[in-house]
Amino acid sequence: STDGGRNLSLDSIPMGLPMSDPSAWATAMNNLGMAPMGMTGQPLLPDFDPALGMMTGIPPINPMMPGLGIVPPPIPPDMPAVKEIIHCKSCTLFPPNPHLPPPATRERPPGCKTVFVGGLPENGTEQIIMEVFEQCGEVIAIRKSKKNFCHIRFAEEFMVDKALYLSGYRIRLGSSTDKKDTGRLHVDFAQARDDLYEWECKQRMLAREERHRRRLAEERFRPPSPPPVVHYSDHECSVVAEKLKDDTKFLEAIQTLLTWIERGEVNRRTANNFYSMIQSANSHIRRLVNEKAAHEKEMEEAKEKFKLALSGILVQFEQIVAVYHSASKQKAWDHFTKAQRKNISVWCKQAEEIRNIHNDELMGIRREEEMEMSDEEIADPSEMKETEESALVSQVEALKEENDSLRWQLDAYRNEVELLKQEQGKASRDEDTTKEQQMKLLQQALQGMQKHLLKVQEEYKKREAELEKVKEDKLKIETLLENLKEQESSMSRVCACSQEKECPVEKTLSNSPVKSEREVLLVGIISTFLHVHPFGASIEYICSYLQRLDSKICTAEVEVLMTRLQNTFRQELSGVGASLEKRWKFCGFDGLKMT
Repeated sequence: STDGGRNLSLDSIPMGLPMSDPSAWATAMNNLGMAPMGMTGQPLLPDFDPALGMMTGIPPINPMMPGLGIVPPPIPPDMPAVKEIIHCKSCTLFPPNPHLPPPATRERPPGCKTVFVGGLPENGTEQIIMEVFEQCGEVIAIRKSKKNFCHIRFAEEFMVDKALYLSGYRIRLGSSTDKKDTGRLHVDFAQARDDLYEWECKQRMLAREERHRRRLAEERFRPPSPPPVVHYSDHECSVVAEKLKDDTKFLEAIQTLLTWIERGEVNRRTANNFYSMIQSANSHIRRLVNEKAAHEKEMEEAKEKFKLALSGILVQFEQIVAVYHSASKQKAWDHFTKAQRKNISVWCKQAEEIRNIHNDELMGIRREEEMEMSDEEIADPSEMKETEESALVSQVEALKEENDSLRWQLDAYRNEVELLKQEQGKASRDEDTTKEQQMKLLQQALQGMQKHLLKVQEEYKKREAELEKVKEDKLKIETLLENLKEQESSMSRVCACSQEKECPVEKTLSNSPVKSEREVLLVGIISTFLHVHPFGASIEYICSYLQRLDSKICTAEVEVLMTRLQNTFRQELSGVGASLEKRWKFCGFDGLKMT
């Protein structure tokens, strides 16, 4: 507001005041910080020193100089602003005492363009008010009261700051000294409904512009819409079928296929084409399963590497902790200083904490592996029991090793506690506090190790019980297998006797398509499997089932065996075009009727 008041452009008119005492006039101007000048612009005191004025550091100002609206040189922020005498056509404004505090004002209302002006002369008119305040800017309206105050509304908000600059000025109409022609102006913010309404309209307009800019920004950064899916045709169907066979374009093709099916493009004419595309999508599942298996294998390898690295780190931690413990023994401990002993004890505590954290992490990994092993599907009871038995044996051995290592650590801790107790009686009073702290730490460590040992012993007992159960199950399975073998041998003897009755032994031996007991077992298993699948199964499907029983079985061996037994197994072709597939079916009952 100060700068706004300095920029007021007011016409300077010589005052018609009598100046009978030049020295009094010079003293008044000197107190205001101005060089004493006469009415004609001549200096009253030729030997005037500006440094003697009240406002030092400010160049002399001629009150009669026209063009007071010129911006003066910048004033330091710590210097108080100097207000000047303002001359108007009908009145004169005298500035307030610069040492007085600035006039108080109320809180500025939002969008304020109206000011309250109090302290007007009783003889003041709207013309005089317009003459004084039109220098601050365009005045829209003046509402004058009969009680020496008025409200002035300006065109812009910054004009209010210029009007506040005049607060505190003494106004005098003409050269009259009558009390009704003088007054002290008080300018303050005024709250008007028109100002508030215009400010709210402006805020709403700014909010609309901001929403528009934000909407444009969102539209600019919004991802483009996906391309539309093409309509179904024979040509597009062939293109999509080729894309389904390509791994890089499978996602796009399967989306197109899904859209066509949802649109209802499937009918009697296009059913075969859609079936072939669905079959291609189904064949893609095998590749996905292989990819998942490869990723799982990589994850398992990474887990194994992490476990090995973590175990190596734990071994190094154990060695470091052993070094600290050996350094804490009496032979070496007495040669260290008090500060060195304190550092060694702190380092030992930190190393033990880190070691325990890593050990818990390794045990957590092992527990997760055990949970995963328990959640796996059991394919073959005998083989899975053997693997579980071996795993349990290895886990029991590992638990035994951990149990032994924990016992050794407990013995070492007990020995260290005894040594510390012996050294505590010999040590000085200064070391008593450190010894007590070490004792507490070792006791806490002993308690933790004992709890861990109890947990390990409980796990060891559980593993032994599980191992006994597995052994019992294994014995039961072995007895069942022996009974089955005896039944098979008896059945084979009966079949051999019946064949001997029907044809000679030499002919049966030479013409038999089954050459070993293993092939007999394979034929029985394949017959059972195909009997459950009356529509037949592919050779890969059959081999995948057999390989779960014996991983050494190959596809060629099974196919040769089935081609030799033409009365038992029959190969048929099913499907059309790309969906053509060879399937094997069980026809043993038909062959038995024919023979």
